[in-house]
Amino acid sequence: MSSHFRDTALALDEQGILLRALKEKSLQPFGGNREVGINIQLIAGTNRNLQLAARQGCFRDDLLARTNLWTFHLPGLRQRLEGIEPNLDYELEQFPKNSSKRVTMSKDVREEFLKFARSPAAKWTANFRDLNACITRMATLSPGGRITALVLGGEMERLKGGWATPMAEDDHGVFLAEVLSEEAKDKLDLFDQAQLAFVIRVCRESATLSDAGRKLFAATRENRKTANDADRLRKYLARFDLDWQQITQGKFD
Repeated sequence: MSSHFRDTALALDEQGILLRALKEKSLQPFGGNREVGINIQLIAGTNRNLQLAARQGCFRDDLLARTNLWTFHLPGLRQRLEGIEPNLDYELEQFPKNSSKRVTMSKDVREEFLKFARSPAAKWTANFRDLNACITRMATLSPGGRITALVLGGEMERLKGGWATPMAEDDHGVFLAEVLSEEAKDKLDLFDQAQLAFVIRVCRESATLSDAGRKLFAATRENRKTANDADRLRKYLARFDLDWQQITQGKFD
């Protein structure tokens, strides 16, 4: 079993209980001694690839089939950069309600924050929770009710440090095993294995091929006459007989 989904929120036996309740429209309440009828609508959310989890045996495929009626993809903050500025204003407006302290930002500090917030360096792994916490910290630490460049600089370093999660060496094999056969992996040099594993990880943290390409080639984009990050990434994956679907869904022939 891959460790990629080892920490699935619902254990397999709990998934079985949920499946039975959905199928039979009844369950036994905690502490009860008999089943009662239920009439519910299930609305669930996840940040995991449940199709991949089902293939790995970590999520019941029959439960997935029963619950996967309507699926809506909600892009993360990294894919909704236009939402950062209005949410910055909203959080600053809300701050006085909890602290009785009004906080502002100068035009220069605001522009510097927005530049950072929209850059590839800003991962926003916890989405709007990250943004809310970031603004709350800066507002709390601001002398005289004004967020300074010094406070902003400290917060940016804090965020980047929190987002820096180097991939462990033993994670390489996990990522590669999900998209390559053992025979195909053994034909790759260790350097290629490490690089490809990192690319897979970035792809799975991205909403689209273009988004992943922008992250992977951000440093060299400015030096290129034409920047087609998606095509560049597509050609890189093709070197290993892989494509976007295989990378994101963990599928190999």
